[in-house]
Amino acid sequence: MERAHLIVTGRVQGVFFRHNTNKEANRLGLTGWVRNLPSGDVEVIAEGEKAVVEELIAWCHRGPSMARVDNVAVTWETYTGEFSGFSVTY
Repeated sequence: MERAHLIVTGRVQGVFFRHNTNKEANRLGLTGWVRNLPSGDVEVIAEGEKAVVEELIAWCHRGPSMARVDNVAVTWETYTGEFSGFSVTY
């Protein structure tokens, strides 16, 4: 099991990025959360099998149709298993 910490930059707020990331992560069976940052970026913590986490990362590079993703910075961290599901947080 793996944990990825993502910072997604571009036009990623006000385009349903959090909602759709939550939907995709739940579809994939991942745990963690997604939230907006004051900088205008979106932050994601995702835990699960590495190949599945990588699927979410690939999705984040595209995002929802109205988004314009400029960059996805990924940091692999130690898996904690602390989450029971995936959610939008504030």
